[in-house]
Amino acid sequence: MKLTRIVLGVVALAITWSAIAVEAAEPAKKARVLMLSQSVEFTHGPVKRKGDELSLAEVAITQLGQQSGLFTTTCSQQFTDFNKENLKNYDVVVFYTQSAKPLPIKAEDAKYFSDEWLKQKGHAVIGFHSATDTARNNDPNDKWYRDILGGTFAGHPWNAGETVTITVHDTKHPATKMLGEEFQIKDEIYQYDNFVPENVHVLMSLNMEKCKTKAARHVPVSWVRTFGDGRLFYTNLGHNDSTWADKRFQEHTEGGIRWALGLVEGDATPNPDVSKAHEEKSKAAAAAK
Repeated sequence: MKLTRIVLGVVALAITWSAIAVEAAEPAKKARVLMLSQSVEFTHGPVKRKGDELSLAEVAITQLGQQSGLFTTTCSQQFTDFNKENLKNYDVVVFYTQSAKPLPIKAEDAKYFSDEWLKQKGHAVIGFHSATDTARNNDPNDKWYRDILGGTFAGHPWNAGETVTITVHDTKHPATKMLGEEFQIKDEIYQYDNFVPENVHVLMSLNMEKCKTKAARHVPVSWVRTFGDGRLFYTNLGHNDSTWADKRFQEHTEGGIRWALGLVEGDATPNPDVSKAHEEKSKAAAAAK
């Protein structure tokens, strides 16, 4: 097993995380984070390593943990590190992975992660961007992963160079309260298969009426969900290197992680009515194009 650890001061990053002013309980001890970023068919820029150096996203998450005092980070680009014995060492798993192929994860490890580690022990799962472009092969052995993440990649009509308009549905949640009711950002946005609105609390979605590229479907951009005592925070953002330097994304990420750690309160009640309403608006916008 080869895990990569980062020591404070060893790697310099060209961005600095913005501190969030929050009224929240601080952890009695730092959480332990395992960040997985193995890529199979396509390696996104933020998780592309140069030699033995950690990628931009790996360094960013590590620095966030250090600067906020919330967690320590171990980085891996090997699915083999996702196993029962190793998972026992962590409180949070961060996915910025990519694989259309079946995951090389044993059934007993997947069952432990889903049924015990997440639901019973109350740990946290964080997903960035292509975490939903992982296990999208519909292999029945990977259903546990798709169910936890909440959706699977079905194309990205909104490419990395397109500026999109995003509507924030929950302006009080710690992951989105800093974004206002609407904002624009240049990043690659996915549309999804296997997305079940009744299972998740959608935090924000594309405003199809104000996006250059139209699609007759609801396109969520970030959502949260609870699993027993466990929590999931997923954001589609993070494709572009520049997104990781965006103060709004930084605050969105830290707020989502604080919520996932149970340090701040935030609504996770499924809101399918939001998805239904945006589906109708999106169809109307696409038809009027």
